[in-house]
Amino acid sequence: MSASAPPPVPRRTPADDHARNGDDPAPQPGRPQHADGSAESSGGGSAGEARPCKAPRAEAGGRQPGDTSRRGGEASGGNGAAPGESVGSGGVASGASAGEARQGGGGATRPDGIAQVGGALPGGAGYYEPVRTAPGGYGEAGPGWAARLGDRLRRLAARTSLRVKLVAGMLVLVTLGLTVMSVASVWVLREYLIGRADVQLNAAVEQAIGQVVPQLRRPAADIGIRVPSEMYAQVRSADGEILDEETAFGERGTPRLPANLDGRMNRPFTVRGYGGSGASWRVLAEPLPGGSILVVGLSQDELERTVGRLIAIDATIGVLVVGVLTGVGVWVVRASMRPLAAIEQTAGAIAAGDLSRRVADADPGTEVGRLGSALNTMLAQIEAAFRARAESEAAARRSEELARRSEERMRRFVADAGHELRTPLTAIRGFAEFYRQGAVRSPEEVDRLIGRIEDTASRMGLLVEDLLLLARLDRQRPLERRPVDLLAVAADSVQETRMVAPDRQIELSVSGEVAFQVSGDEARLRQVLGNLLTNAVTHTPPGTPVEVRLRPGALRGAPAAVLEVADEGPGLTREQAERVFERFYRVDPARGTQTRSNRHAGTGLGLAIVAALVGAHDGTVEVDSEPGQGAVFRVLLPLAQD
Repeated sequence: MSASAPPPVPRRTPADDHARNGDDPAPQPGRPQHADGSAESSGGGSAGEARPCKAPRAEAGGRQPGDTSRRGGEASGGNGAAPGESVGSGGVASGASAGEARQGGGGATRPDGIAQVGGALPGGAGYYEPVRTAPGGYGEAGPGWAARLGDRLRRLAARTSLRVKLVAGMLVLVTLGLTVMSVASVWVLREYLIGRADVQLNAAVEQAIGQVVPQLRRPAADIGIRVPSEMYAQVRSADGEILDEETAFGERGTPRLPANLDGRMNRPFTVRGYGGSGASWRVLAEPLPGGSILVVGLSQDELERTVGRLIAIDATIGVLVVGVLTGVGVWVVRASMRPLAAIEQTAGAIAAGDLSRRVADADPGTEVGRLGSALNTMLAQIEAAFRARAESEAAARRSEELARRSEERMRRFVADAGHELRTPLTAIRGFAEFYRQGAVRSPEEVDRLIGRIEDTASRMGLLVEDLLLLARLDRQRPLERRPVDLLAVAADSVQETRMVAPDRQIELSVSGEVAFQVSGDEARLRQVLGNLLTNAVTHTPPGTPVEVRLRPGALRGAPAAVLEVADEGPGLTREQAERVFERFYRVDPARGTQTRSNRHAGTGLGLAIVAALVGAHDGTVEVDSEPGQGAVFRVLLPLAQD
């Protein structure tokens, strides 16, 4: 059972292209035309790209749409092709790309690279179907030259510095302004000169008409025209014959008049001229009686020279103005950009880590001045933030170090306190064990043993009291403050120490006529001076003199009382002087002797209590000492305000 072949797919021809573009379809020679004017296809398929068309309905046993297989001798030059099939006049063209055709006999390639696919027409003329997919062809169009130029200009502008942009923008605006002014001035001058020429033409025409009209009334009379020397005059008949012509230009030429002057009568118009100069002419044509025409022309050579001189002057002035403005603009822009360059350098230094850099002050009324002021404000805030952060970190490190030291001191304090308490407790336990074992028999020995137990218990009690006092001072509880006469306290303390150590020479010296009155706790201040005197007596050899000095001074810029306890003992080393106010710190016992009268002998808390009590009174304590030169303990207390 045979199947009928589908009808051939219509091919687009140059006539179709002409019809699409609005042109009249031109029939191709030797190609049959249908009644509707379209060319008849002779078979053959397109190569590389199938044209959109309506797929023919396949009949039974025929080729289905998209089927590219070949059966027997099918798909020859006269057969059609289903969609998706490319058939040449002599065979099937498969795998062809756009712009390339595989022809069996009628294909060709145009010189511009567009593939021609199709059979040959009678007479050797081939019809073609253009297949173009490159940008700018029949396919999808690529970016045009305007878009590419705009993109290049944008990239160039992005790479151009601000100085060049400002100067170039100013020059462009100035050039445009000068150009507009020049064009306007040239146009105004030209129109003015043309108006004057038209007035001269009208006057010359009226004069010539007065001369010519009487001559035309005389039969067979020669016509003579008289016009100014810078003009041209002509009289022509109705059939175009020149009856008379008057010119004084010679080689300078004459106007190139049109053969037909209809429609140009009674109004001036401009024409080109003959001759080497090629200057334009302003011409006025007037009808005369009998159908003759009078033509009068005025050369525009002088007008053109005047306009040319104006253009040259404008161009020269424009070039000079642009040159001067270029120099001035470069100088102004450079001067205006100098603060921005300073800002750039400052920003670079800040980026390198120098936050102390600032922009030089400029006029706050300018944009650059306001920018510099805002930048300086921002930098000050950033520097303050960094400084606060650094101070916070330093304070955190100091707090951490202080906490570590405090914890270390606390551990050492607890260990030392335990050791100090364990020693008297061990002694008391030993004395009790000694008595319980019956080693003490006589009443005198028992009394002596009980006395030693009492002394040890008393010493332990004093140690506990000192520890409790230090604990209270560490809690920074406020002291009960009253006016205290520091001179009376010093005198009483010296007198008490003399009674305890009668072998010592202890003197009190006062300098300055000042009321040494401070605000504080009198009992604690007496304890401070008593501990200092006890320390001097305890840690110096017998007979070493001690001096208490009281004089006015200053503390943190305010009046203060200076209380000094000086001795001539063995002194302290630098390391001992740095640690002498630490708790439970003991100087080598070889420095001096200890007496029973010292309640704090051996505890290592006397000077620590002095430092704590002086600090509670908003004062300071320090020591000046050199080995072999004695020691001076100095206490500074602020004087009470009136």
